[in-house]
Amino acid sequence: MDSDSTGTGRRHAALSPSRVKELRQCPLKFRLRNIDRIGEPPSKEALRGTLVHAVLERLFDLPAAQRTQERAQAMLAEQWEALKESEKQETDIFGSKSEFDAWFASARPLVSAYFRLEYPENLEPVGRERFVSAVLPSGLAVRGIVDRLDQAPSGALRVVDYKTGRSPHPRYQGDYIFQMRFYAMALALSGVGTAKRTQLLFLKNAQTLTFDPAPEHVAMTIRELDDAWAEIERRIESGSFRPRESRLCDWCSLQRLCPAKGGTEPAMSEEGVAYLKTAVRPVSQRAVS
Repeated sequence: MDSDSTGTGRRHAALSPSRVKELRQCPLKFRLRNIDRIGEPPSKEALRGTLVHAVLERLFDLPAAQRTQERAQAMLAEQWEALKESEKQETDIFGSKSEFDAWFASARPLVSAYFRLEYPENLEPVGRERFVSAVLPSGLAVRGIVDRLDQAPSGALRVVDYKTGRSPHPRYQGDYIFQMRFYAMALALSGVGTAKRTQLLFLKNAQTLTFDPAPEHVAMTIRELDDAWAEIERRIESGSFRPRESRLCDWCSLQRLCPAKGGTEPAMSEEGVAYLKTAVRPVSQRAVS
């Protein structure tokens, strides 16, 4: 469960789009990750995403005229060195130099794809890797990270999020649309402003998914988050976080703890439950985000 600060120096949990997605996909996976906080082996795919995100974030540190594809490609090596310094254990996951070389090369077409989707020399973001947190009227704390926030001369905001995977089939866009609605809601509730447009840039196949939120989407998203939290509370009370089998199970690193896959489910962490419940703020703190 994501953590955030209250402004008083204390830490508390918060609900995010990815946590809601986990709950919907598999309640047991949600529990193991967010209540029991089970460690998982580092993923080469996740590490590649971190590397590409770092390049696209730092690209906007450069003067506009220097934001070229050639410079971005050179930044891959620079940002890899920075990652090795900041996340040494996570980056030490390659069995051989050839394995690393193939992995590193796989990041290059993702960076190239970005330049088929946008002209960064024409953009001046007002926010990058920006934490956006808010407290719903129910007291539930929510939090997300916006990859990039743009502002038009009119003051209109655009949220841009980078995805290193492939764009989903229309029937599977629901979770992505929810994520964009979440960002729009969090920006509105936190007082940052109203997002007129949200976009996901899928770098694997150079596609853009655009969603223009309407005012009613704020209330809709608040209801969905409150419903998700009510489900979490019911499951904690009953002790039931049953696994939900799907094709995603093949890529799950927690199968050893999943009864559906012959694993042994651990006892639920009482400490983890106590921390998770800090996502609902006391009445006296609900104005603080």
